[in-house]
Amino acid sequence: MISLSPVQSLLACCLVLAIGRVLTTRIGVLARYSIPDPIVGGLLFAIGAYALSAWGGHAISLETSIKPTLLLLFFGCIGLTANLKLLAKGGPRLIAFLLALVPFLVLQNLVGLGMAWLLDMHPLMGLLGGTITLVGGHGTGAAYASRFADVNNIQDVMALAMTAATMGLVLGGVVGGPVAEWLMRRHKLAGSLDRRAAAGHGTPDLSDAQPPSSAASFITSMTAAFICLVAGGYLAALVEGAPVSLPNFLWCLATGVLIRNGGARLGLRLDDRATEIIGTIALSLFLAMTMMTLDLTSVARLAGPLALILAVQMLFCALYSAWVVFRLLKRDYEAAIMSAAFCGFALGATATAIANMQALTRRHGPAPQAFIVVPVTGAFLVDILNVIVLTSLISLPFVGGM
Repeated sequence: MISLSPVQSLLACCLVLAIGRVLTTRIGVLARYSIPDPIVGGLLFAIGAYALSAWGGHAISLETSIKPTLLLLFFGCIGLTANLKLLAKGGPRLIAFLLALVPFLVLQNLVGLGMAWLLDMHPLMGLLGGTITLVGGHGTGAAYASRFADVNNIQDVMALAMTAATMGLVLGGVVGGPVAEWLMRRHKLAGSLDRRAAAGHGTPDLSDAQPPSSAASFITSMTAAFICLVAGGYLAALVEGAPVSLPNFLWCLATGVLIRNGGARLGLRLDDRATEIIGTIALSLFLAMTMMTLDLTSVARLAGPLALILAVQMLFCALYSAWVVFRLLKRDYEAAIMSAAFCGFALGATATAIANMQALTRRHGPAPQAFIVVPVTGAFLVDILNVIVLTSLISLPFVGGM
């Protein structure tokens, strides 16, 4: 066993991100479909670790206890850059996004149930290959898997749930970019960077981006981000016993929104560029760690029926995003970006959705409304809707009663 210390684990993450960045810029297919850097580099690391373990007899263990903090830090930064005036302008898009989301939650579970029936599996396994793990992620998957193991006596259900949730992160990061790129080519859509390049001014990359105005502004943004972490954690603990359970990162995001929009009235001015850099670093490290710790041995062992269910779900999600989500969202550039984000959290997590949007906007130009609507939907509304849909389906006698 090769155990890496916290510092060594962070170093490995940074190297993975650097390698992922090189590959996504120099390999045409990765650049063309805007595959996120952490997905590429992290998956490459996971394959290397699997080969080292299988043929060299040495397993690599990373110190990943910082992962939850990184995710909370990222959502705090999302809140700190959220301008409620833009959200008001994007209100119709938020409603349209929800109109697309509600039937999708039902249909994704029906696809899972149908595949379970075809493969002669317990119906609850179909839900595990549906919104329990794909929309709900690891947390929801673990909660329902424990219940299915205790109440329904389904074997290896926890391993299946964790594998499905992890593979969902990969699929959500892989399919989102191609869907958006296809929509933009088909409908001749362009972002601000595309229009700049078409006008002969060139397309700037990250090296052209302006740094924060000063070290002081960076420290101010970092301080605000950590306030979001502390306040969000306190609020989450305060309402822990409430009838409705809300994810911890929602409180960090809400605290950031309050600081961003309420602080301005008190004279507080945050440098959005500094905040975005902090959030991007936190998200990139989180996704890299998630991909690097992907257990390909378990994936190989549990392949077969689960892989088939997830493949069908990926195809269904891509088609739904392109033909339903995009059409409901006005068929413009922002709609294409949000369609990629829809693939991200419909198969993986909100963090995957944001990574998809970042990869696309880095290449094509900003999509401000998307960066407001998607986090609000993915961090809060989708969890409530998912619980309602799952509770209704599990209560059916031919699903939960078998």
